[in-house]
Amino acid sequence: MTVFLNGRLLPIEQATVSVLDRGFIFGDGIYELVPVYSRVPFRLEEHLARLERSLGETRIRNPYSRAQWRAHIYALIDAQPFEDQGIYFQLTRGAAKRDHAFPASVEPTVFMMSNPLVNPQPVQVEKGASAVSAQDYRWLRCDIKSISLIGNCLLRQLSAE
Repeated sequence: MTVFLNGRLLPIEQATVSVLDRGFIFGDGIYELVPVYSRVPFRLEEHLARLERSLGETRIRNPYSRAQWRAHIYALIDAQPFEDQGIYFQLTRGAAKRDHAFPASVEPTVFMMSNPLVNPQPVQVEKGASAVSAQDYRWLRCDIKSISLIGNCLLRQLSAE
């Protein structure tokens, strides 16, 4: 499998990220997922707008222009043997010493991979499927010592400023 890491396409076995990456240490990052049908990204501009909004809200520097994002995405699509894909992006603030406050002058880590997109069977489309809904309380559970400390990082940065 070929993946994208920090500007390069490479075999997944060669892709490595620092253990000091803030995504690993704090969950300090964002993600996006773009479905691809017949090698054409679905609503790519909307996904890129949401990516930019998420980066802006978390104050992670966007390392690429829209044109660069498009080029990287299409290169990853072209590197895969399957027509329908799910392109998963993960961007973190980058690798730095462990401190909740944002590090100065650190490069974001950018990772993208593609998996085959499994479409629902026709019978499921016709008849539907069961689902459960529940309240999303992820940021209300401060009693759990989760590694996803992005909320802590955002508040610590506010304090630092």
